[in-house]
This record gives sequence, structure tokens and C-alpha cells, in this order.
Amino acid sequence: MENISDPYVIHYPRIVAIADDSNSSVELIEFFDCIGGAMWSKCHYAKSPLVRSVRCVGSTMRYSLKTGSVDLALEGSRFPAGISACTVDGTEIAVTYIGMGGGGVGAAACRSDAAGVLRSRSDPAGGGRVAGATIWLPRMQRVLIGVDDTDTPEEGATWTLVHNIACAIEDERSIYLSHTIVQLFPVPYRTKNCVGLVVEFATNDPEGLVDRFHRLLEKYTLSKKTGMAVYAGFSPSEDLLSYGRKVKRSEVEPGLLESVHDPRLRVIMNGRGIVGAVAAIPFFTNYEEALELCSGKN
Repeated sequence: MENISDPYVIHYPRIVAIADDSNSSVELIEFFDCIGGAMWSKCHYAKSPLVRSVRCVGSTMRYSLKTGSVDLALEGSRFPAGISACTVDGTEIAVTYIGMGGGGVGAAACRSDAAGVLRSRSDPAGGGRVAGATIWLPRMQRVLIGVDDTDTPEEGATWTLVHNIACAIEDERSIYLSHTIVQLFPVPYRTKNCVGLVVEFATNDPEGLVDRFHRLLEKYTLSKKTGMAVYAGFSPSEDLLSYGRKVKRSEVEPGLLESVHDPRLRVIMNGRGIVGAVAAIPFFTNYEEALELCSGKN
């Protein structure tokens, strides 16, 4: 007979929080093991006034939050749990959950010891009790790294190389969040499929992250035309999105990149692939539009 150490607790593997420059918006990213519990939370937490939206990306649930504190009128079955507070204070972000019954267990016990949590305060949970918990997380920023043109007609694949580099450089200060393949307009000089890549990190060591990624990309790329760009910001600008859509819809002149005026964008490797590297960035985790093949007419 096997034993279960915590039969009524499911531990979240990791929780990450990213804040914008104004401290008014936070993206809370919860890595989960139990999809049923994550979907239950998505359903009910979305009713909290502080939650703007919720979406599932791979094995993470992403909550777009506005900062503040509210009283939640919990009701069994209808609204049994939610997020009642989110604050940004210096280098930390605090999130408060509250729930009743099993929702209280999820709020208080399941999240408190997740990787990434600096400290927590929890109520006793279980049975029919209402319980809450506050967790404190490092305030992190989003860094998006766009890459294109690392392979040759004979060997290589940009999407695999970028993923493997992202995995290799991940540490406690830089968490690898997502990988997005972006279909670009199939120009005549493409290797075969004409895609750019963007990987997303939550980090409080942006310079170290970019330097390590750059060094590995230079080491392993097979092309002399590799492009690498970095965007450090909460959400890419409309200007950058407009540029990305143009590169998806038609062949563009390299000089078009000069029309993108965003101080948060940096070019790291300026080979021909920089066109696709920058174009990929605004489509991170937007998989439907990212993978759409455009004919030039749509």
C-alpha cells in the first residue's frame, strides 16, 4: 500500500508575476499539474472584479489583473473562490486568494509553497471553511526574444534551436514561459517554410538573460544571416504589431524596420533574418494569428 503525503493538497509547480511600468497591471502566471483544478479556478476567478481576463497557455493559466483590493461576496457553487487583492510594492507583488470549501484549500494550501513564492500567509483550510492566502512573488518583467534564419538548406531548424537555448539558460531569475512559431510571408530566399520564432521570459535579470541567449545563438547558428531582437516590456506596441502583420502579408524591404519607433526594442544580431525576428515578437502566445499563412491579399 502506497502512502500520499498530502492527500488533500495539489501543489502548484510554480507561480510567476509580471508588472507593467505603472504598477497598475499585473499578469499572474500559474503553472499547474492538475488541469481540472486549473480550469475550475479559471471559471470562478474570472468573476473577481480585479481579473480582466484569463487564458490557458500550455501548462499555465494566465490572469490579467488590475491592482487593488476588493471584498468578494462568495457563494457556494456560484462564486466559491476568487482573487481579492493584488499589490505591487517595490520589487515584490502580493496576490491574495480566498475561497470556501475546496476552493479554500486551493486558495490557501495549494499555492503557498509553489516555486517562485517568496513567502506566504495562509488560513486553515478544508471542510466548509472560508480560507484565504496571500503570496508574495518577485516582481518580474517580460522579455521577448525574436529569432530568424539560423539554418541552411542542408541542416538545422530555427524552432528547435531557439527552444533548446531557452531551456538551457532558464534559471530562478529568468523563467522560460512560452515559445511561438510565427508564419511569415514565404519569400523566395526562405530556407523552406519561412517562419520566425519568439520566446517569452519572466525575468529580473534581463541583461544576463539576453547575453546568455546571444552567446548560445552565435555558437550554434548555422547561418551568417541570423537575426535576433529583444523586446523588454509588458505588451508590444501597436507600431510593432503593425510591422509584424506587414511581414506576414507580403515581402517587405529591410528598411521598413526603421519605421518601428519603440525604445523597448533592441536589435542584437542584424543579419537578414532580423526582419522576421522583429516581426515574430508581437505574436507571442497568439498562436492562431501567428500561424496564419497570408496570401498577400488578406
